[in-house]
Amino acid sequence: MKKPTIAICYDFDMTLSPKNMQEFDFFNDLNTTADEFWDDQAKFIEKNKSDRMLANMFSMVDKAKQHGIILTKQKFAEYGSKIKLYNGVETWFDRINEYGNELGVKIEHYIVSSGIKEMIEGTSISKYFKKIYACSYIYNEHGEPIWPAISVNYTNKTQFLYRVNKGCLDETDDSINEFIDHENRLVPFENMIYIGDSDTDIPCMRLVMKSGGKAIGVYQKNSPKKAYLIELLAKNKINYIAETDYSKGKMLEIIVKEIIKSDKINFTLKELSRAQKNNM
Repeated sequence: MKKPTIAICYDFDMTLSPKNMQEFDFFNDLNTTADEFWDDQAKFIEKNKSDRMLANMFSMVDKAKQHGIILTKQKFAEYGSKIKLYNGVETWFDRINEYGNELGVKIEHYIVSSGIKEMIEGTSISKYFKKIYACSYIYNEHGEPIWPAISVNYTNKTQFLYRVNKGCLDETDDSINEFIDHENRLVPFENMIYIGDSDTDIPCMRLVMKSGGKAIGVYQKNSPKKAYLIELLAKNKINYIAETDYSKGKMLEIIVKEIIKSDKINFTLKELSRAQKNNM
C-alpha cells in the first residue's frame, strides 16, 4: 500500500519565532527600535496607499541605504542566522518526520509567510522545508535587491496552499490554474495541517478547515493572544490551540501526532474501500 503524504504548513513570525524576523539584528544595524520602524512604515503606507508587504520590502532596502548598509542576498541570510526560535523547534522536524516514518506516512514541511524568504533561508531550520513561500527580491549582478520578486500578504497566502495541494510547487508554474482530479493531487487538503498565530493566518486556516484539513492556532506563554485564539476556537474558526513550545511531549506535539495518526487511519480505510470496489 502506498504511503499517504501529510503537509504541515507554517507561518513564521510569532509561529516558529517569538518576534518579527527584522527585530533580531536588522533593526539594531539601523539604530532604530521596532516601534519606530513600524510606525514610520505605517505612515508610508497611508501616504502612498501601498500594499503593506511591498512597503515593508521597500522600507528595509531604503532605510538600509540611508544607514550605509549594503543589503545582499548573503546579508539577508546572515540576518536570518541570528533569528531566535521557540523551544523545541530545532528538533521538531526530525521528531515529527520520525513519527511519520513509524506510521508509514510521508511528512512534508512548508513555510507560508509574509516575512523575507532570504532571511528564512538563513535560519538553521531552512533545510527541513520542501518549499519556502515568502516575500523575496530580484537581485542585480552585485547581489543587491532591486525589485520585489514575490510579495506574500495575508490574502494571497492561500494560493501557495493550492500549490502544495496540486503539486505545482514552483512559483511560476501556471498549471496551478488547470483542473486536477482530487485523487491525483499531491497533498489532499484533508492531509494538510496549518499552524499560525494571528488573524493574518485566518484565510489559510479557513481554506484548510473547510477542505477537511486541520488548523492550529499557537500563542506565546502569558500572551493576551491566547484569549483571541480561544474565541476563534469557540467559533469553530480553528480546530486546536497550543502554546508555542515545540518540545517533546508538549501539547503542540501531541496534537500534531494525533492528527497524523488520524490521517493515516482515514487513508488506510479509503484505500481498503477502493481495493474492494476494484475487485467487485
